[in-house]
This record gives sequence, structure tokens and C-alpha cells, in this order.
Amino acid sequence: MEINKDMTVGEVLDMNGELAPFFLEMGMHCLGCPMSRGESVEQACEVHGVDADELIGRINEFLSANA
Repeated sequence: MEINKDMTVGEVLDMNGELAPFFLEMGMHCLGCPMSRGESVEQACEVHGVDADELIGRINEFLSANA
């Protein structure tokens, strides 16, 4: 399983709930909010001043290591 920055935060969390800390670390503390779940990973990163490509890389690295 691999994620990309066009996926919504909700899709990512539904795929693997262990990914929540990656979003919490970037300051996205409203993960249960319908608005935040509907944002793309890229949009969420933009709002929180995080490099989307870097976050996606870290998440996919985590997923590969824990597959």
C-alpha cells in the first residue's frame, strides 16, 4: 500500500490508523473533523506549512518498513 498527496486525509487514515501521528506531528490535531478528513494530504500540508512530498515520503517509508 502506498499513499500519494492527492488522497484525502480520511482515505489515508482509513487505510491505516497508525498514520495519525504523522498528521498530529505537523499540527493537524482535528483528525476527526469532517472538514479535515476531506482535505487532500497536499491541502493539509499547505495549510500547516509542511512539505507534502517530504511527508508522503516519510509515510510511505513507514508503510514499507511495517508491511
